Amino acid sequence: MFRPSLSIVAASILCIAPPAIAAPDAATLTAKLDAYIAKDVPAAEVPGVAIAILRGGDILVAKGYGLANVEHNIPVTPDTIFQLGSVGKMFTAAAVMTQVEQGKIRVDDPIVKFFPDAPASWKDVTVHQLLTHTAGIPEFGQDFNFRSDYSDDELVKIIGSKPLTFAPGQRWKYSNPGYELLGFLVKKATGRSYLDVLDAEVFKPLGMKTARGISDADIVMHRSAGYKFADGKLQNQDWVSPTMNSTADGSLYASLNDMIAWARGVERGNVLSAASWKQVYTPVRLNSGKTYPYGYGWMLGTAGGKPRLHHGGAWQGFRTYYSRYLGDNLSVIVLANSGAANVSKIADDVAGLYDPALIAPPPKPKAEPRIEKQLTELLTKVGVGETRPEDFSLAGSEWSEITTKYFTPMFKDAGALQKLELTEREELGDDIVYSYDATYANKKLNIRYGIGPGNGVSMFLVSP
Repeated sequence: MFRPSLSIVAASILCIAPPAIAAPDAATLTAKLDAYIAKDVPAAEVPGVAIAILRGGDILVAKGYGLANVEHNIPVTPDTIFQLGSVGKMFTAAAVMTQVEQGKIRVDDPIVKFFPDAPASWKDVTVHQLLTHTAGIPEFGQDFNFRSDYSDDELVKIIGSKPLTFAPGQRWKYSNPGYELLGFLVKKATGRSYLDVLDAEVFKPLGMKTARGISDADIVMHRSAGYKFADGKLQNQDWVSPTMNSTADGSLYASLNDMIAWARGVERGNVLSAASWKQVYTPVRLNSGKTYPYGYGWMLGTAGGKPRLHHGGAWQGFRTYYSRYLGDNLSVIVLANSGAANVSKIADDVAGLYDPALIAPPPKPKAEPRIEKQLTELLTKVGVGETRPEDFSLAGSEWSEITTKYFTPMFKDAGALQKLELTEREELGDDIVYSYDATYANKKLNIRYGIGPGNGVSMFLVSP
């Protein structure tokens, strides 16, 4: 779970003392992990998963479970290639920062320097704001065709055709198109694709031998298949165009061994200077003066009261997670070939096998009846698919459609709402985000509910 700490500083991130706990040895940890996977990761929904646990760069566990390809009965190994999804954003940020160090890009550059035909609304957007998801670049709408091929210029034009969600720097809102723009920007600044920059400046120096861009056409050894779990059965992932699998928001292949090499490089502060890593790990400051716990391609938080850096990814039947628990000098990597894999929970659970304090729940906050009443009314609307764009005034106009498509089915046959229990309250920038356990007659759901300025809904997420 994401528990932000806004007092993270470079010294605490780059210079962590060895953990004081009595850590389990590798054999004990492996046995615990084997038992956990067998009990808590359903093979019917999640065919395969690769997991690594590192302490101070030393491998404690690096192991594959289940199948990389169900149709051919091929097992997962540390060499199995997975799609990274948005874990790739930390790599895009690294590619940008290598070019910042070479003087080809400045983080305070307005992006119109690289996109001279950009809409007028982009004139105040900076590279820094793209990196931190504070530019206001909206997501693609529900009508966007991921099966069509586009040129770079066509995609930039499509992204620019939508108005900004908010004034640059005003708020934080996750934006895949914003990171796609960063990939195009790197190409314009260097004359090389962001993948070429990554290969030369990051992958090769760190020994990430099989990390690369996604390609349906190329022969890729040890490539796994991605799956979704729908209508009660496992199915192959949906197809998207080559264009939409080449953008800088997360179109990367990597194995567990590649990610281990990356983890070691990150822990040692390789590839970038100490000053650049400090920028990467600094929470973004909004126009209001408040900070939001996101840096350059990394979420910044705490676990067990100690700093944590992490990011997840989800794309095309794959889910991935990379989490650093700095107080324990611990890294956990989870790569799964199923859209049904709850990789953030797996990462937390695996960290808890090493140090239970890392997953200790925070103190329960006091109930807030007014917020509970608002949420109950919204849950009623979501349950029958009758939300409107104004119900999510700060989340984006598309969120009503997204909610109806993805969350309304989760309430089907749930029965009557019996209890809402507030489990966590977080201040994120100008917003307050509440976590509730919602107990229905036939199921239990977790609700993440964000309220921003003007009492507008800024976040609504539902998970089992």
